Amino acid sequence: MVAVVRVVVLADTHVRDRGATRLPSRALAELDGADAILHAGDVVEAGLLDALRAIAPVHAVLGNNDGALRGLLPESLELTLGGVRVAMLHDSGPRVGREGRMRRRFPNADVVVFGHSHIPWNAEGMDAQLLFNPGSATQRRSQPHRTVGILELTAGRVHRHDIVVVDD
Repeated sequence: MVAVVRVVVLADTHVRDRGATRLPSRALAELDGADAILHAGDVVEAGLLDALRAIAPVHAVLGNNDGALRGLLPESLELTLGGVRVAMLHDSGPRVGREGRMRRRFPNADVVVFGHSHIPWNAEGMDAQLLFNPGSATQRRSQPHRTVGILELTAGRVHRHDIVVVDD
């Protein structure tokens, strides 16, 4: 039997080490049992990454509000999880033309994870490339809910790609 790799996807958490913003308890519940955690930028300070690393391996990219993490996080990354080729960056640009831009930038990726807008996005782009923005677990802005993403990957296939509401 091939194991399922459960990946929890975060973006735009904007958590300061000494600030009042924390991940909601429902987000922490989703993180429990994660095999890997992806954070698509705007972490803001390193404390959250340290806390996440205590749960599971973390892969994160630099966001436009991550000045304190400049030099520590890459602007983009590509990795393989559960045989699925995953690419990640913070800002995928405007909605118009996103599918083509992401396919050109990451031609081999099965999934492209991004953030920046705080708008959850879970849709196939060009050539069945999954474009996935988890929204924000802490700052919903104009969205109705705070959210995280869940990916379940096995043997080179995405079996689950859901946006999960984490409002407490």
